Amino acid sequence: MPRDLIDRRPPEETAAVVLPVIGGADVARSRLEESMGLAEALGVKLAFAEQVNIREPHPARLLGSGQLDALAQRFRDEGVTLFIVDGALTPVQQRNLETALKLKVVDRTGLILEIFGLRARTAEGRLQVEMARSLYERSRLVRTWTHLERQRGGFGFLGGPGESQLETDRRLLDKRIAGFKRELEDVRRTRRLQREGRAKRGAPVAAIVGYTNAGKSTLFNLLTSSDVLAADMPFATLDPTAREIVAASGRRMALVDTVGFITDLPTTLVAAFRATLEEAMEADMLIHVRDIAHPDTEYQSNDVYGILEQLSEETGLERPPVLEVWNKADAVAPAIRDLLTARAETHSPPALLVSALTGQGVDELLFRIEGVLFRNRRPRRVTIPASDGRLHAWLHNNCEVSAEMLSGETELTLDVFMTDEDVSRLVAMSPEVRVDNG
Repeated sequence: MPRDLIDRRPPEETAAVVLPVIGGADVARSRLEESMGLAEALGVKLAFAEQVNIREPHPARLLGSGQLDALAQRFRDEGVTLFIVDGALTPVQQRNLETALKLKVVDRTGLILEIFGLRARTAEGRLQVEMARSLYERSRLVRTWTHLERQRGGFGFLGGPGESQLETDRRLLDKRIAGFKRELEDVRRTRRLQREGRAKRGAPVAAIVGYTNAGKSTLFNLLTSSDVLAADMPFATLDPTAREIVAASGRRMALVDTVGFITDLPTTLVAAFRATLEEAMEADMLIHVRDIAHPDTEYQSNDVYGILEQLSEETGLERPPVLEVWNKADAVAPAIRDLLTARAETHSPPALLVSALTGQGVDELLFRIEGVLFRNRRPRRVTIPASDGRLHAWLHNNCEVSAEMLSGETELTLDVFMTDEDVSRLVAMSPEVRVDNG
């Protein structure tokens, strides 16, 4: 599959960011700062960023003529070569803005796609980004950066300039998208097998989700002693990482780090990253990491739950139980920290104040995760052949054994905390197993 859609951003771009606010809409207070962070994550030089109030969006240009003239002059004065509109542009608006301003224009979806293209490291990550980009470009019949520069006319009288090239682009993208879908279906099958393998080992799964830059990877590294990239930038993690750990009780469980969510996450990304996002929806629980020190933590939290609801509808999977982790407790004042601790005790879903940076609250977090993951385990009395070391080891590795005793010379009886799924797996391993559920 061709890889020419990734990392096509020209170097030395000077960007300006405009956050359009339509008709006095309510936006998060720090949305403009987030817009600047996204632009900087792209690696461009940021000339300026500002919010622009639009009473009625112009259908052809989004911006009014006076606003457009003022921006054009400022772009010339500051040497801007890339105009980032932190909102949704129609293909017509994007093309007309480029024509009027004589520079490249990208909207929020295009910007996030470019960042994902730069961040993707694994073959799977690149595949998902390319799929998302192709879906985006197919809807516009343009290249993200070149925008029909390859148009050329034919010799006929009926066909306008560029018509044949548009048809060629459409066919090429359709063919490419079909190939990506086949490859991503293979990825979904692989991930399904991996999940089934973890289930057979008796390790329940907790998926870490949250708004981008909330500290998910830092927390994941702390809990699993891993070295997943954790950086103060949007979308530092694209590729999900799974690690199995052994809790203090001796129980095995798996943690999965996932891609960060964001306001107005492009639908093309949700579709392309479905194989990855299903890791969260098929987990036994969700650990929702929130940057509790962020001024718009409630906005961010609502965005995360909105995306989870969308995933639930698209996959047909019920959202797993949620434990909220209010991260970055070290970044709030002691008095605020006390208030947050009291609030967390009565919050729904359950919440816990934590600092992944200092380790505050992490022991309690592991205890709470265990409580959710193993909530369905009940005491059972299991009898196995005393000589079957494989069954004995499996029970100790995957369940909680509270007592064991010899029953005569040939059988071993154990008191074990097990789920119904554990019982089914154990019985399938040997016909000599007996389980008393009483």
